[in-house]
Amino acid sequence: MSIGLFIALFLLLVLASFPIAGSFLLSSLLPNLLGNFPFNIQLAFRSIVAGMNSFPILAIPLFIFGGVIMARGGVSAALFRFFAYFIGDKRAGYPCAVITTCLFYGAISGSGPATTASVGSMTLPILANLNYNKNFSAALVGVSGALGIIIPPSIPFIVYSVVANVSTGELFIAGVLPGILIGLCLMLYAYFYCWRQGEDRVKLMENYEEIRSDGFVKVLLHSLPALLCPVVVLGSIYGGIASPTEAAAVSVVYSLIISLFIYRNITYKDLPQIMVEGIKNIAPIIFIIACAVAFSRVLTLMRVPALVKATVLANISSKVAILMMVNVILLFVGMLMDTLPAIMIFGPIFYPLAIAADINLLHFGIIMVVNLAIGQTTPPMGINLFVTSSLTKIPVVVLAWQAMPFLFWFLAALMVITFVPYVSLALL
Repeated sequence: MSIGLFIALFLLLVLASFPIAGSFLLSSLLPNLLGNFPFNIQLAFRSIVAGMNSFPILAIPLFIFGGVIMARGGVSAALFRFFAYFIGDKRAGYPCAVITTCLFYGAISGSGPATTASVGSMTLPILANLNYNKNFSAALVGVSGALGIIIPPSIPFIVYSVVANVSTGELFIAGVLPGILIGLCLMLYAYFYCWRQGEDRVKLMENYEEIRSDGFVKVLLHSLPALLCPVVVLGSIYGGIASPTEAAAVSVVYSLIISLFIYRNITYKDLPQIMVEGIKNIAPIIFIIACAVAFSRVLTLMRVPALVKATVLANISSKVAILMMVNVILLFVGMLMDTLPAIMIFGPIFYPLAIAADINLLHFGIIMVVNLAIGQTTPPMGINLFVTSSLTKIPVVVLAWQAMPFLFWFLAALMVITFVPYVSLALL
């Protein structure tokens, strides 16, 4: 089977809304079924088993499960209240508190949709009560939720580290400054919007004084367990105490302790339901990754990465042009495909090109994930917009239009991250 026909059949399955895991698996078997190709069904299932038999991949279900516990445990509310205590009386203080909460919550959940759902369900009613435009608030949460896959620990970072064979811990470190940069860019637009549109200062000060009335010590003590979660998880990784997978297990234990015994928003009776919810989130992701391993194996056997590398380098010699080409492709892919499948497909294709163009693989991983994070807030995929739409009942098209200015600043941050490698590599 030719490479063109193979890719065309895969795209046809995806466009026909065939389940993505099934598209990976069926596409992997088609070359053998339609021709004399060495990758048969036995090798496909061996690849699937090998794809799940990975110590770094084990961190994914653990981080997801910890995130589910944190979401039910009221962690996002504690974080938001803490940040609002300091900046709630400033212009755009509450929108900036939402963005900062997404930054910190992303360091707990590792997932964009999970960050959007948890932070949005708590903050959107508050912003509505403060008379912020409903469409603006929903777009703010949807775009800020994408920080959940850039700030470590990030599930896409784990997948990319397996695909490109780079250190997960170093990739986590490389994601810190880019995540903060994007957060600051989003805050700049929020400030400009609130300066131009104005705010209900009376409502704002009433809410702010209610938070301040608790006093700093009380707010700090209430928020401290939530604030320490990223410190415990990431500190154990950066301090050499635990691997990312072991740190993921620590996050589950820590989230259970603070949710059961400190915030007490869940009880032992809630644990079976939480486990079921976690499994529902985990199972599809792991199955997609496992089937994508078989698909990637076929791509390698067909020499697709080598062909792409040779074709690109034969026509483009400039590293800047290569980076721009990759950005354009990934931005388009992010609009049509979820983050993890996109990494599993394009990671093996692009990382040999990155090596040939002398692009640091850690830096390239950050570029890849930031591009796909933008895709989480861009139709027709735009999963974060669908999450906020379900929370607010605002049509996705309306949210997409309202999100455009945020995405402009997101893209500006992407350009800095792409062409200033120091942003990603400074902490290494």
